[in-house]
Amino acid sequence: MFEINFSDRIIELAPTLKILQIEAEVSNPDTPDSLWSRIESASKILKEKYELSDINKRASILGTRKIYKLLGKDPNRYRPSAEALCRRIINGKGIYRLTTLIDIINLISIETGYSIGGFDANKIEGNKLILDAGSKEDNFNAIGRGQLNIEGLPVYRDEKGGIGTPTSDEERTKLTPDTTKLLMLVNIYQEETSPQEVEAMAKELLSRYANLTSFSSKLIKV
Repeated sequence: MFEINFSDRIIELAPTLKILQIEAEVSNPDTPDSLWSRIESASKILKEKYELSDINKRASILGTRKIYKLLGKDPNRYRPSAEALCRRIINGKGIYRLTTLIDIINLISIETGYSIGGFDANKIEGNKLILDAGSKEDNFNAIGRGQLNIEGLPVYRDEKGGIGTPTSDEERTKLTPDTTKLLMLVNIYQEETSPQEVEAMAKELLSRYANLTSFSSKLIKV
């Protein structure tokens, strides 16, 4: 498994952070109707449970927003991905149907409120990652967004540069239909759903929909 370390800044400001690291050999076909039905069901439950004004108070989302503020980033301008996803659903805008791996990650985010990085492990440079604070010098090409100012965002870096923040992942290591090795990083800045529950959810979904052939996980604490 990839080795994951933390910068001094992250250790100082997020001492209770936990990361659920999952690595899996999988496939990434078009999202089947049965998986999409589960996403629609989870979306309906979310809309029944939360008002729009309540989403940023959800424990898992609130924890991520707090680290943004501590690092000097405005979480209302650069929303964590889980918050943005839930807001779209509650606003009635819906979410895009993409590929199986991306939609599995989206389903877990809807149900847990955690912002989750999903990476093609074969595109990561080296075998170590560090979670650091982004700087104004970072060149980060966010998926579907172009250049993103990640100064003050928590960012995973490989040997080449940043690959993922709770707001967006980087184009270089994104999941595609050709992905066969998944790295999933569940960022738990404040616990709402236990890591064990998230792990079980991920394993079940990957087994059912992504032709899972190997699965390993590790809980990392600051």
